[in-house]
Amino acid sequence: MSETAEKKAAKLRLKGRLMSASEIERTLVRLAHEIVEKNDGAENLGLIGIKRRGVPLAERIGQLIGKIEKRKVDVGVLDISFYRDDLTTSGPRPTVNKSAIGFDVNGRDIVLMDDVLYTGRTIRAALDALFDHGRPKSVQLLVLIDRGHRELPIQATFTGRSVPTSSREIIEVKLKEIDGDEQVLLVELADQAS
Repeated sequence: MSETAEKKAAKLRLKGRLMSASEIERTLVRLAHEIVEKNDGAENLGLIGIKRRGVPLAERIGQLIGKIEKRKVDVGVLDISFYRDDLTTSGPRPTVNKSAIGFDVNGRDIVLMDDVLYTGRTIRAALDALFDHGRPKSVQLLVLIDRGHRELPIQATFTGRSVPTSSREIIEVKLKEIDGDEQVLLVELADQAS
């Protein structure tokens, strides 16, 4: 069962707020500077947000890098729903949606962006989807939160914050563009008996 399905099937108890709106903004500014430094500027850079919450992160960081480097940075969207290996096979098959990457990835330094790194399966699917669009020079990964529990050998190049969690805990990233709210919460699956 995916983390989202678990959330719907169980009651959640708030354990605490990990990041406020201003902390998220400061973290994104730091990450933008780290990307520019690691890539010696933004000349060959392309940012790709993994649907859903990776997209506003990529857009915001693209704007920040644009201000730092005084040049527009290509930002695209990657829909990986068809590439997931953790979706049930008993239900309807996922539909293939054309990703709106919007620029040629061949020979580019690509930074994939997502909100939370957990098992690594989302990133594996994103890499499959990305390579169906071409062959980048390099692929780097940026995540707002790394919560551990990897099932695959995947590590973020840029991490907003590492938050060790238990298997009963869930990280909820809320972004104003999608949720109308801006914060990162730590919640826990409540006991079913309560």
